[in-house]
Amino acid sequence: MPPFPVRLPQAQPSSTTRAAAAAAAAVGAVIAAVALRRYLSTSRRRPSASVAMSALRSSSSSSASAATTLVAYGKSPQDQELLASAAGSVAPGEGGSAGEFAVALSYAGAGFDAGAYMGALRARRFGRWMLWSPRIGSTQDLIAQNFAKLPVGVVCVADVQFKGRGRSKNVWESPPGCLMFSFTSQMQDVRKLPLMQYVVCLSMTEAIKELCRAKGLPELDVRIKWPNDLYLKGLKVGGILCTSSYEAKVYNICTGIGLNVDNEKPSTCLNAALQEANAISPRLKREDVLAYFFNKFENLFEIFSNQGFQALEEQYYNSWLHSGQTVVVQDAHECQSVGSVVTIQGLTPTGYLYAIGEDDKSYELHPDGNSCFQILSNIKNCSNLPLQFVMAPRTQIRKRQTKTELRA
Repeated sequence: MPPFPVRLPQAQPSSTTRAAAAAAAAVGAVIAAVALRRYLSTSRRRPSASVAMSALRSSSSSSASAATTLVAYGKSPQDQELLASAAGSVAPGEGGSAGEFAVALSYAGAGFDAGAYMGALRARRFGRWMLWSPRIGSTQDLIAQNFAKLPVGVVCVADVQFKGRGRSKNVWESPPGCLMFSFTSQMQDVRKLPLMQYVVCLSMTEAIKELCRAKGLPELDVRIKWPNDLYLKGLKVGGILCTSSYEAKVYNICTGIGLNVDNEKPSTCLNAALQEANAISPRLKREDVLAYFFNKFENLFEIFSNQGFQALEEQYYNSWLHSGQTVVVQDAHECQSVGSVVTIQGLTPTGYLYAIGEDDKSYELHPDGNSCFQILSNIKNCSNLPLQFVMAPRTQIRKRQTKTELRA
């Protein structure tokens, strides 16, 4: 397996160029090795990572608050060194600090146990390179703005995120105990792009169930609220954001996830539900949740890439909240009811909601940001409720389908 996952090819090389490509790859490997030795040699002449971190913590409050620290971890020592070398050119994203920026190989008193995470990780393509930060503006901004500098499949994890991103450009500061991370992937088929967020949602719900079973804990019935939220006992515990950019026949995808693992505010969390079921129940750890997520996602992503979302639909419908729900259709522009009542049947091939009206006509529905689409805000169970969706004009639907950037 190569040190970095191979990026999706932009074109298939001809047979006449394979020899030249092999020679170029050999030269590139030599150059990379020299660059790595030079990086490590320079690192030895500099103060150690732990010393550098101590200097940041002991400096003035204004200087310390302005620093953004990234710690590079890998599944193997070679993975860690290569990621540290690559991360040396990384710049903070929009949410990062404008002051000092440092990359380290270790961090005294880290709030995330990288060793425990890597020990539980079985995925080979995703999550084996990790950048961790004690405090950062946005993990999503960092990997999106540095996509080309980092290996595909890298994950950025933060203990505190003060400019987290969501749908409709919503921004918030995360509470302690929340698992916040963003990772990268690639795809060539634009028709599958809008469905990526559903694969991510399904991966997380399945990962949580598998982790509970592996630890002998009560199984948590985390459900998917379309299009990209996670609910537990009627309360939101997580959300997913997928963004993409197009470059040379390849879509670069950045996926961000926030999951309430150990923070009961602002709604509830996984451990609160476990304690409610059994007061002496062990608590889930963020490290295990992240590892189990990538173990599951890698498997489902491969199925999705090779067979399409149809191969996962039944599993997805078993995890979402909406089968058979009654929906009141609103005007897409006025957010007013037009009197049409429809019943949700599933998803359309493009990822919108497929519904049947009382007149037996078919409808394709999608949310209109966070203004009109506020379903399940007070839901306590999965029974049929008079909920409200937006029915988009056909021209708007076609426009959304052809966008090259997807915001979940």
